[in-house]
Amino acid sequence: MDWISIANAVINGVVIGMLLALPALAITLVFGIARFPNAATGDYMTLGAYTTIASQMFLGGSIVTAVLGAMTMTAAVSLLMYFWVFRALAERSHVARLIASIGVAFAVRSTITFFAGQDQYVVDLPLVRAWNFGGIRILPTDLYIVGAAIIALLLVFCVMYLTPTGRRMRAIADSSELAAASGIRARRVMIFLWAVAGAFCGLGGALLGIKAVVLPELGWELLMPMFAGVILGGIGSPVGAVLGIVTFSIAQEVASLFVGPAYKVVLAFLILLCVLLLRPQGMFGRPIAAR
Repeated sequence: MDWISIANAVINGVVIGMLLALPALAITLVFGIARFPNAATGDYMTLGAYTTIASQMFLGGSIVTAVLGAMTMTAAVSLLMYFWVFRALAERSHVARLIASIGVAFAVRSTITFFAGQDQYVVDLPLVRAWNFGGIRILPTDLYIVGAAIIALLLVFCVMYLTPTGRRMRAIADSSELAAASGIRARRVMIFLWAVAGAFCGLGGALLGIKAVVLPELGWELLMPMFAGVILGGIGSPVGAVLGIVTFSIAQEVASLFVGPAYKVVLAFLILLCVLLLRPQGMFGRPIAAR
């Protein structure tokens, strides 16, 4: 196996990892603040991809307009599901909310299938040539995808660490009871949380639609790798979620060179298990002491 093939696999892994970092960050934020893993994240991504295609088909306009429309749609659906489902289950167990999120995922996917069917779709983009640097190929489209993901991630990190809203989010994540005693209104934080989570899933789905063929199961099939990346980075760590999913994606792409595409997920999970055996809290997670 030559180094050029490995370099191309690493580049592809970085691109896929960066666009999956957006929904992975949404998973981490929801888990840290709302206290349950949101299994509907993958289908929110699928909704974002289909909204991008529908916007191009029926409204026209540029790809930027279509992506912004996807972010708006998924943010609206995310807020709708929060007010309709998750707010009512706020006092229920983590398992109850997890099962409810699976139900939301099936509802979103079934709605997409009802209107769009099982046909394959692709985002309409002009054909571009890859830049070739001695065998290392880089698509200009991939640079746009990575650039859009980096800008979105920087924006949300700035909000989290430089604004009062971000401080409230981190306070609730650390201790919801102490935050309530300090006068922090959790409802406003939750509305902002679910809007951001939905918008990030929509952006991730739109960018994924640029890279892959769009099907109703597109996001659902990526849910387990996204959860694995979040666990690898450290549950509750936003920076860890980004670096974890990028590392996991690179491991998958490089593994496909040695064991084939059908088994790359298996090898990537083996790498995840090895890392967790050495560091159970993940790369950036905080160790939890048991009493």
